[in-house]
Amino acid sequence: MSSTQLLENFIAAPKLSFLALVMCALACLSMPETALAQYQKLDGIVAVVDDDVVLASELLDRLDLVRRSSEENGTRLPPNDILVSQIMERLILENLQRQEAERRGINIDDETLSRAVNQFAQNNNLTLDEFRQALIADGNNFRQFREDIREEMLVNRLQRALVSRRISITEQDVQGLLNSPYYKQLFSDEYRVGHIMITIDEKASEEAARQALEKANSLVTNLREGAEFGPVAMAESSASSALEGGDMGWRKAGELPSLFAEPVMQMSVGEIAQPIVSGNSIHVIKLLEQRGAGVQKAKQTKVRHILVRPSEIRTPSEAEEIIRDLHQRLGSGSDFIELATEYSEDPGSALNGGDLGWSTPDQFVGIFAEVMQSTDEGAFSEPFLSQFGWHVLLVEGLREQDMSDEARRNMALELLHSRRFEEERQEWLKELRDEAFVEIRLPNA
Repeated sequence: MSSTQLLENFIAAPKLSFLALVMCALACLSMPETALAQYQKLDGIVAVVDDDVVLASELLDRLDLVRRSSEENGTRLPPNDILVSQIMERLILENLQRQEAERRGINIDDETLSRAVNQFAQNNNLTLDEFRQALIADGNNFRQFREDIREEMLVNRLQRALVSRRISITEQDVQGLLNSPYYKQLFSDEYRVGHIMITIDEKASEEAARQALEKANSLVTNLREGAEFGPVAMAESSASSALEGGDMGWRKAGELPSLFAEPVMQMSVGEIAQPIVSGNSIHVIKLLEQRGAGVQKAKQTKVRHILVRPSEIRTPSEAEEIIRDLHQRLGSGSDFIELATEYSEDPGSALNGGDLGWSTPDQFVGIFAEVMQSTDEGAFSEPFLSQFGWHVLLVEGLREQDMSDEARRNMALELLHSRRFEEERQEWLKELRDEAFVEIRLPNA
């Protein structure tokens, strides 16, 4: 039997057993291009999904993709009936999500898609043309690749919109995670600890042990009064770090000796703890430095801006001319806030005189962040162009803001959201599938 006939049977023979159907499908994967071209004319429906259908060609294409991926990765595929069933379910869910996105007016325009594809090429250190040629060389269709990316972006946008609103995170949830050993281990700061160890001879008398503790207390007093930790450690410590001035180097909390890991996490930088007695040794520790989420500081800028956008009635050169005129007026003494209120086309800040508040560079597009960081406090910038239009900005203030608590909280929120997003996503997909009308037209399905 020819490959063309196999395809005809796959589409037209409803009484084939399920396994026979699978074998026909798999046989089709290796057919010549001429047969595939003829097959497109014979394409049939393998599932009805609400108001849409899944075509046999989609099933075969996905089977081919899975097969090639399996060969490249050296992984074993499941039995054919299971494989086809899994792929069918995936295609049904994808179809349902496309329909849901369409009902809700969610789409990915060509411009957004082109930016994503360009970024994909750049991430692979290729120009767009080089990337296109690489896809073709691997036997892939560039146009289909674009549409696959569009669908992935569409599904992601839909899920963010619908699944995220199902997620509720309370303050109790955040605090519970912050206080959990899991969080401390996962997001532990790094600590640089100074350590002095005083050893007590196992055969020493109680009086000798008492004297060792007094010595430790005396060291703590001296250190708190300003004695330099390094020389004291070199002179008094019997620990292996004595020659390094007691410096244990940078370690995460989980890498510190369990004896004083917990106290270290409660200490402030520069703090010296009370002596810790453990068996035949006494320990004096100082938190020399700390880095990580707990000590993040962010440089913030108080900034205002004026935005002039090109439009259907204003060319880019006309927008540039307006912003340069405003810049000249600022140089002549005009009030920035008044000009921003009157001329800025940023709807979010214009009514507030262009005020963007205290901000960090990562809140803005690259060129805006660069200009903001290079502009002196109290000065306004030269006109510059971003993807949004022409800008002039004013730097009103600079500060270094301690982000410790905020950073920890944000990390906890992100982790909780990530956990719950996946849980809610699976539940949402199940609901979407359960509520849909699905008729699978594979024999014995």
